[in-house]
Amino acid sequence: MRILVISDTHRKLNRAIELVHDFSKSIDAVIHLGDNTDDVDFIRRNYRLPVYTVAGNCDYGSTAPPENIVTFEDKKVFFTHGHAYNVKYNADMVKERAESFGADICLFGHTHMPCVKIERGIIVMNPGSLTEPRGGSKPSYGIIKIENGKIYPMVIPYI
Repeated sequence: MRILVISDTHRKLNRAIELVHDFSKSIDAVIHLGDNTDDVDFIRRNYRLPVYTVAGNCDYGSTAPPENIVTFEDKKVFFTHGHAYNVKYNADMVKERAESFGADICLFGHTHMPCVKIERGIIVMNPGSLTEPRGGSKPSYGIIKIENGKIYPMVIPYI
């Protein structure tokens, strides 16, 4: 199982489309962490992949939920945009929320800065932004591979 994780595309869809197109035969799902959920609609219409999303702080009027939980191969994934959890300061609140659901993986965006770490047995990952990186980071995205009960998270620079 391979999951493409993207965030903060902000209506600049070309890179997201390119990634989904390039990976469409080697991924099983896409998770978009918000800002902008309209971008997700295009991907859903044009690719035969399950696409999951949450609303971000720039998704005014979106019907997407603020957070979501999905299970892939017995691994529970909690994801949210992150703005409601003060992730610009630290990931403590969002990680605690993921823990409250018994999640194995906690995904968030909003900061536009990538990170992957394991804290108290939970993988915490922000894929960064494909279009508007911050803090000296480069455009990036995430891939989560789940194989034989193990989780392999990666943040990858967009080249």
